[in-house]
Amino acid sequence: MARPIEEEDDSGGIPEWVVTFGDMMSLLLTFFIMLVSLSEIKEEQLYQAVAEALRKRFGHDTSMVSMMPGDGKPRNSALAKLASLGRARRANTMNGGDKVKAPVGEHPRVKALRVADQTTRGGVVFFQEGSAELTEKNKQVLQATAQEIGGKPQKIEIRGHTSTKPLPPDSPYKTHWDLAYARCNNVMEFLVKLGIDPRRMRLAVAADNEPLHIGNDPILLGENPRVEIFMLNELTDNLKGTAEEKQKRFSSEGAP
Repeated sequence: MARPIEEEDDSGGIPEWVVTFGDMMSLLLTFFIMLVSLSEIKEEQLYQAVAEALRKRFGHDTSMVSMMPGDGKPRNSALAKLASLGRARRANTMNGGDKVKAPVGEHPRVKALRVADQTTRGGVVFFQEGSAELTEKNKQVLQATAQEIGGKPQKIEIRGHTSTKPLPPDSPYKTHWDLAYARCNNVMEFLVKLGIDPRRMRLAVAADNEPLHIGNDPILLGENPRVEIFMLNELTDNLKGTAEEKQKRFSSEGAP
């Protein structure tokens, strides 16, 4: 004799599928909350530090500078634009900062003015209007720049600029070209005192023809009298003699 089918007991509790459905909805809610929280950068400093760490770890080191001694970093990686935003040091360790290089931070070190393929690292020194004398602040900037470009074989270009204001009648310089060259020469002599090989240096003068700012803001216009320092993608030894002469010299030096 067949047993009768037992009816489902609805006297208490909830169906099992409701528990599963509730878990699924909780997970979906958590997932969407996570998406919203990641949709905007809430900690710019932390984000930049993470991005810089990833660039250092996964950047494509194929540039010439990456093969040379020193702290030079490549500028041809997939994140080269991020690397060109400037160098700084986050040193506020009491508030969670680290003594590492980062695109943003409390202590700027090297500033990339106009990013181009010809430069790998550089700095800028601002001068008083009509003056070529180095101030104490200028010397501090040059000391920081010398630490970045020192001990490498690349050529260094020192480019002098002036403002578009006419020189005063009592100026010791006849033209803007003379003033710009005097600024370049003072920067070069100070870098030599800091240990930079003078054979690496090349002086260039732009005078008042390449102003950094062309507006009416007096504060910004005060940055036009300057000297820019570039480390070029050119080796100093490669600029001595022709290829045949260098090959002949190396062959004779290696001969027994």
